[in-house]
Amino acid sequence: MDGERQVERVVVLALDGVYPFELGIPSRIFGAADGRYEVLTCSVDGRPVRSNADFTIGVEHGPEILATADTVVVVSVGVAYIPAELPPEVVAALARIRPDARIVSICTAAFVLAAAGLLDGRRATTHWHVTDLFRRRYPQVEVDPDVLFVHDGRILTSAGAASGVDVCLHIVRTDHGSELANAVARRCVVPPFRDGGQAQYIEQPVPESGAADTAATRAWALERLDEPLTLTDLAAHARMSLRTFARRFNDEVGLSPGRWLIQQRVGRARHLLESSDLPVDRIAIEVGFATGASLRQHLHAAIGVSPQAYRRTFRAAGVRQRSGRRLQAS
Repeated sequence: MDGERQVERVVVLALDGVYPFELGIPSRIFGAADGRYEVLTCSVDGRPVRSNADFTIGVEHGPEILATADTVVVVSVGVAYIPAELPPEVVAALARIRPDARIVSICTAAFVLAAAGLLDGRRATTHWHVTDLFRRRYPQVEVDPDVLFVHDGRILTSAGAASGVDVCLHIVRTDHGSELANAVARRCVVPPFRDGGQAQYIEQPVPESGAADTAATRAWALERLDEPLTLTDLAAHARMSLRTFARRFNDEVGLSPGRWLIQQRVGRARHLLESSDLPVDRIAIEVGFATGASLRQHLHAAIGVSPQAYRRTFRAAGVRQRSGRRLQAS
C-alpha cells in the first residue's frame, strides 16, 4: 500500500566473547526510532553465547534469520576471542547474509568482517588499541584509527565500544533524516553527533591540572558560525597564544580548529537543507561559507553528494516519516 510504513529488519549477530554493552546498542538505538526498525538477535547455532563478562547470554534465533536481514550488525568480542581464522560455523553464518544487505561492525567485529574478506580494498576502522594488529593481519584493508566510524558503500565499521551508538545513529540519520536521529538521541540521552574522532580518546599526556580548556570557545564559536572566524579570533577568545590554543584544541577535540569549524558548518547546513526551503546560496551564508560553491565543495567532500541531492533525499525521508505518522494515527 502506498504510504505504508517500511520497517527494516536489523539482525544482530552475537559471537562467543561478545561484550554485553555493545550487544545492547542496536536494540536500544534502533528500538527508539518510532517503529522504523525491527531488531532481532541471533548466534551462529541458536545456542547461548559466552559473554566477555561472567555470564552467558541466551538468544532467540539461529543463523537462518540472517538471510532475512536488511541490516546485519556484528558485535565486538574480547581481544582473546578475536580469531586469526574464522571458525567454519561463523563462515557459514556470514554466507547467509543477502548480497544487498547492509553490514555493520562494532569495535573488534571489524576483524570478523576482514577475515571474511568483506573489507578487502575498503576503508575501515576498529578500536585504536588493536589497530596495529589489524594492519598486520589485513594489509589489504585501509584502516583509519582516527575516526568514530567509516561508511563505505554497504559496509559500515565503527571504533571502540560507544562508537556503536554513533554508527547506529548515523544509520538512522541516513535512512530517515536528522529529525528522527536527534529524537532517538534525546530518548537515549546521548549526543546526536560527537565532534572529532577516536583520536581524542587515544592515550596521551594529560593536560596540566588547572589548565584552561577550549570548551567555552567552542560554544562561543557555535553561536557565530555565520561569521568569518579565524584561528586568531578563537585564540583571542580563549586568551591563549595561537600555538597553545591550536595544540590544546587538537588534544581535546581530535581535530584542528579549522577542520572542526568546517565540520560544524557542514552539520548546520545539513540541518537547514532538511528543515528549511532556504536557497543553497542563503544557507551557505547562514553557516559561514562565503558562497554556495564553497558549501557544495565542503558538503561533497564530507558526504559525497550535492546540496540539492541531499535535500531531495532527506525531504523524501521526512515525507515518508510524516506519512507514516498519519497512517499510524488513523
